[in-house]
Amino acid sequence: MEFQQASLSPSPRHRLWGARFKSEPAAALRALSRSEPGAFRLVPYDLAGSRAHARELLRAGILNGGELHELLTGMDALEQDYRAGAVEPSEADEDVHTFLERVLTERLGSVGGKLRAGRSRNDQAANDLKLYLRDQARSIAAAVHALQGALMAQAAQHIGTLAPGLTHLQPAQPIVFAHHLMAHAQAIGRNIDRFIDWDRRSARSPLGAAALAGSAICRSPELSAAELGYDAPCENSIDAVAARDHVCEFLFVTSMLAVELSRLSEDVVLWASRQFQWVDLDDGHCTGSSIMPQKKNPDIAELSRGKAGRLIGRLVGLLSALKSLPLAYNRDLAEDKSAAFDSVDTLQLVLPAMTGMIRTMRVNVEQLRRQAPLGFTLATEVADWLALTGVPFSQAHEVTGALVRACEARGIELGAVSEALLAQVDARLTPAVLQRLTPEAAVAARTGRGGTAPQRVAEQIARAKANLAQQHQWIHGAYAGPRC
Repeated sequence: MEFQQASLSPSPRHRLWGARFKSEPAAALRALSRSEPGAFRLVPYDLAGSRAHARELLRAGILNGGELHELLTGMDALEQDYRAGAVEPSEADEDVHTFLERVLTERLGSVGGKLRAGRSRNDQAANDLKLYLRDQARSIAAAVHALQGALMAQAAQHIGTLAPGLTHLQPAQPIVFAHHLMAHAQAIGRNIDRFIDWDRRSARSPLGAAALAGSAICRSPELSAAELGYDAPCENSIDAVAARDHVCEFLFVTSMLAVELSRLSEDVVLWASRQFQWVDLDDGHCTGSSIMPQKKNPDIAELSRGKAGRLIGRLVGLLSALKSLPLAYNRDLAEDKSAAFDSVDTLQLVLPAMTGMIRTMRVNVEQLRRQAPLGFTLATEVADWLALTGVPFSQAHEVTGALVRACEARGIELGAVSEALLAQVDARLTPAVLQRLTPEAAVAARTGRGGTAPQRVAEQIARAKANLAQQHQWIHGAYAGPRC
């Protein structure tokens, strides 16, 4: 059997594979195999990796100095044209790698074709997405930072605003409203710390792994890693192209963040309800009803709450795609991009809207103050006072419960009890306990670190501001990788 010499003329459908195939790909295969349009957002990251790779080809002797300059100049021009919309992927471009090599080859001729030596789409794809996620982690963290700032600004205004603290959505104990706001700020802010920790583990470059075994041409991956802002190359070339745990971990952080945003959203929906009346939302951050003219709906909170399920689904979907995949690379891994892109895009919509809603909401101080003692929220003060006078807490609990029942029978709150009623319930309930039966006394008593006493909340806000400043340094500080 004789083999025909392969044609050296460019194919009308430029592909990075196919030399051993006798026929063109079926239309259904092309449709399934082509990257989704959103994947072409990776163009700047693929070009960044290609610049580092070109310098590695110079070190390997594949390129000379003139060819390197021609390639780098061509890639710079291509990136400018792509950003300006002067050049776009065609239907025949299978992915971002095919698109860029096609355009470079059309513009530079054979020099453009040299760029493929010593690398694979496997390490390119892993590198592109990792660079993108490291960039986006900082962008999302900046948006979280702004939301934290809005929560803390509100909290700073309400350090002395009394409010009912809830458990099981039932009145529990008095707090200051700033303490509740800061609980959300603390939980949401931890996701920036998670991104920082994730970034440390993800700062390993897959370039030089090629298809799976490493490259016989590009043998200084530590240099391209440093150029792209990584700490070092990946330790194992198979793991470099097969692993997507860094994507899953990124999706976990975005999912956890979405869950925290959902919990804040649920609180806002309740606070703004006619039943609670704790806050008034700014008109610019609400919508109305097409049939009920009086409605003012907290749509930002509701939409944000709904997005949490979407992001959780993206994480679970990628974990399911990874389950039981053999090493090294499989096309199943292409699912990583749609999951990552959707999660990033969703948060970039949700976070600014949530920030604006929180920043502009007005707190109904008097309504919170009125509700703070309702529902016997001062009962724990009675039990604690008894315990401090030497009554075993198990007995103190029973005595306080009896006092609550007596108040219920008379239709009064604990703040309205008389000395006579105290004596009637239990002789150990002396008039001295009355000094504890105000919301002000209840919050002032909780002076341990992390408690709701106003001075402790003020200190918490101060520490949170200091932490924000440290996070700001990571978000906007020295980062050698490409920010696109």
